[in-house]
Amino acid sequence: MGPVNWLAVLGAVIAALAVSAAWYGPMFGRARLEEVGPGNLGIRRSPARTAAITTALLFVSATMMGHMFARVGTDTLAVKWWLYFMMSGGLAIAFVIPSLWISYTHQRISTRLALIDGGYWLATYLAMGLAFLVLG
Repeated sequence: MGPVNWLAVLGAVIAALAVSAAWYGPMFGRARLEEVGPGNLGIRRSPARTAAITTALLFVSATMMGHMFARVGTDTLAVKWWLYFMMSGGLAIAFVIPSLWISYTHQRISTRLALIDGGYWLATYLAMGLAFLVLG
């Protein structure tokens, strides 16, 4: 196992935050608000606190991804660059999105919102894979 590329980990967090700002802002912010409504957002948190929690948890995901790519090794990844997307997207498709949708099914959350949020996680993990590719 090679060393974790911490610069790429930080780049992946920044890429994920950029996708988050676009996804829940101009792309699907209004559609999401239509689904949950202004009164059903649960416990209200300050935007700064929400951003801090989001950043911290995305850092955990990016760190795990960094360890995963370090395990594969830079020599292999240099030759098989598509592994960045296959592995990061695979994590989203095989673990994150199914667990999200299972949770949404138990909470009886709409399919529309599940698709918006599932798409967000796939786009985010692929953006993180791209950051690792670029900064690797």
